[in-house]
Amino acid sequence: MLKLFRRNGWWTLQLQSTPRQPNSGSYFHSSTTARGCGTESQPTRVASPPPVQVGFTEFSGRGVFAKRMIWAGEMIHTAKPIVSHPSLSSLHAVCYSCLRKLRNQQCRAQSVSFCSQGCEEHSRIYFAVENKADWSAFHEYCSTHGLKYPLLVKRLACMIIANVASADILDLLQPATLSSTMIPLMEKELHLLRSTFADAQISDKQIAFLTGQWYISVIARIRINAFRIELAGESYEDLLSSAAALIQAEAAVGNAVYLLPSMYNHDCDPNTHIVWLQNADVKLKALRDIEAGEELRICYIDASMNRNARQTLLYEGFGFKCSCLRCMSDE
Repeated sequence: MLKLFRRNGWWTLQLQSTPRQPNSGSYFHSSTTARGCGTESQPTRVASPPPVQVGFTEFSGRGVFAKRMIWAGEMIHTAKPIVSHPSLSSLHAVCYSCLRKLRNQQCRAQSVSFCSQGCEEHSRIYFAVENKADWSAFHEYCSTHGLKYPLLVKRLACMIIANVASADILDLLQPATLSSTMIPLMEKELHLLRSTFADAQISDKQIAFLTGQWYISVIARIRINAFRIELAGESYEDLLSSAAALIQAEAAVGNAVYLLPSMYNHDCDPNTHIVWLQNADVKLKALRDIEAGEELRICYIDASMNRNARQTLLYEGFGFKCSCLRCMSDE
């Protein structure tokens, strides 16, 4: 597994050989292509840690920096989510584990489905916990109030109860600043979550971690670090389907939280592209040549919006006013 370590002011990525917990996986990995090697159809691939390191920026806190020259078009790294969950509107249309869109014959109107035996096995232990409970009231509450982040907390809580994740797994991520008006609403969410587990005969000892402090801390981190998953697909039909979904405002199939991708800062003219093709595994690709030591940045929002719209959305959604070169030049 790849983990972050502090060294000489940098957070570096190192491969660490540790026993894997059941159904756990490495949250990010890299497969780089050697330039000038192999063939066009089958390039030579060398598995290696991502060519990046996490350090501190002058104004934006932590950031991701290139350890070497990264070429335009290069796949920098991929990442698996720490936790993910389908949107309620996609609950029966995508894989309950990886969020891959299901074929028609795989969809079940009254239950969730998995796209493969591998995904079903990967989710087996925490899904056994989820399957004990009746989530209809919890889902109805989230649907009525337009909530998506409590679904991620629900999934994470089931993973913790199943011993495939630790209660502090998100602590490394930066939390959002929550307003005082949000806290009472979160207390209602927590009460509903705890009562759902209690009704399923999950013991008090198993959910001892599920305190108000823990819930608020996790929601604060999810709010600012969760990614909205919009699958691009790889075929012409997928692109047509994605375009239609965008028109209908139904492009997102779910949400997910990652480790390394959450360290990337924003720029309205980014040098790095973040994309989901067929499932929740994210891919980060260089949009241009990136010098060693240069910070890698992604765009958190739709970059085609005008400056005022971008500024408003970033401030309301992420709590900062963008001062990138594009915004400073009033583009």
